[in-house]
Amino acid sequence: MLLLLSLFVTVFGLIASIKPEFIWQLTESWKSNDATEPSDFYIFSTRFGGVCCTLAGIGGLVVFFFLE
Repeated sequence: MLLLLSLFVTVFGLIASIKPEFIWQLTESWKSNDATEPSDFYIFSTRFGGVCCTLAGIGGLVVFFFLE
């Protein structure tokens, strides 16, 4: 279970840090009046969260493979 969760968090984090516009399109575009593009702050915060998720997922993989 830890392996699957770690893989999911890592993949989500990579997608969020590489393509934050894709995450915006999936989750936030319907909330915008013009729905043209995400703000610079949204892109920054999504990338920051993606990096944090990637690091947490890698940490989970390290725990799964080396400490169990």
